[in-house]
Amino acid sequence: MCPKNASYYGNRAATLMMLGRFREALGDAQQSVRLDDSFVRGHLREGKCHLSLGNAMAACRSFQRALELDHKNAQAQQEFKNANAVMEYEKIAETDFEKRDFRKVVFCMDRALEFAPACHRFKILKAECLAMLGRYPEAQSVASDILRMDSTNADALYVRGLCLYYEDCIEKAVQFFVQALRMAPDHEKACIACRNAKALKAKKEDGNKAFKEGNYKLAYELYTEALGIDPNNIKTNAKLYCNRGTVNSKLRKLDDAIEDCTNAVKLDDTYIKAYLRRAQCYMDTEQYEEAVRDYEKVYQTEKTKEHKQLLKNAQLELKKSKRKDYYKILGVDKNASEDEIKKAYRKRALMHHPDRHSGASAEVQKEEEKKFKEVGEAFTILSDPKKKTRYDSGQDLDEEGMNMGDFDPNNIFKAFFGGPGGFSFEASGPGSFFFQFG
Repeated sequence: MCPKNASYYGNRAATLMMLGRFREALGDAQQSVRLDDSFVRGHLREGKCHLSLGNAMAACRSFQRALELDHKNAQAQQEFKNANAVMEYEKIAETDFEKRDFRKVVFCMDRALEFAPACHRFKILKAECLAMLGRYPEAQSVASDILRMDSTNADALYVRGLCLYYEDCIEKAVQFFVQALRMAPDHEKACIACRNAKALKAKKEDGNKAFKEGNYKLAYELYTEALGIDPNNIKTNAKLYCNRGTVNSKLRKLDDAIEDCTNAVKLDDTYIKAYLRRAQCYMDTEQYEEAVRDYEKVYQTEKTKEHKQLLKNAQLELKKSKRKDYYKILGVDKNASEDEIKKAYRKRALMHHPDRHSGASAEVQKEEEKKFKEVGEAFTILSDPKKKTRYDSGQDLDEEGMNMGDFDPNNIFKAFFGGPGGFSFEASGPGSFFFQFG
């Protein structure tokens, strides 16, 4: 009825702004100042719409024009400051994104969005950084809000795919990347992410296939190649490290397997499978304290009977490792027969008998006496089936009433080699001895 009235367009712009429809409001505000360039409130509304939509530079021009018309206008002065603050946040965010300081970018975007609540660009940048920080639910929520308003927004589709990709849902992620590229064929980030996702999926699957076929060398190579595709994909890379650790354990490269599992838990400290794999490698390399630590971590997270038993086994082996290793003292395997234990005792007892070292220094004599006593202890325990069973099971031998502190190795030696006259050391020259059996 009155299409040339600037105030009507200005009023409708204000109403649309209250409804959060800033893009429509912007059109009305621009029309109002086209009809009347001296309409201060029209310029203010135009600037406010530009600012809400994230175009801080255009907002500055509108607020500047309002100040030219009314240099004392407090609203124009404040909004001009707000627009400049948004431009500064944008500038800082751009620099920090290049530095991969994603927390700082999120902070800047949160501050900018206080003045530009309808800016999809700021929201997308925030969501992308949240995804890079592993805060996937928050990132998904931001992207989903945008997609509810604009289902064809390629940037939001890309962020949804990125979250799925980083959560190791690679197949679903590819679908979102493809959809984003359908909406914007030149979307560089979606293109790179789609390519990486497809390559990662293929390499991982090929590695799994090679492992199942027992081709561990090829599996190792494929997992290594997969790890080089995208260092930002933490969850998938954690699984790849664990898989490669399993390969190394099969190849008996246990130190390498431990290193791979350590890299896996550095990336994902909730990854139970990696802790279990590393703990087993620690057990195999007799690093029992480390194994106990990992099994404790697992059991605290998942209190299953299986995990409890694994922890108990590791604790037992740790306890056993802190005692004297009688098998090692005699130089025999843990599965040694009775005859092998006797032969080992005979050899070690003769080697460390104090009479054989009577001409040595006091320090050497003391050391050999200690070894002679330990050899006697070892034989006493391992030659007695009952004591050996208790020793192997990790039980305390003192419960048997055997105080090893009062142990006399000479009694064992005499009982083994016979009474007086049955055995003696005789010198055949200065500092040397030979054995004589009766």
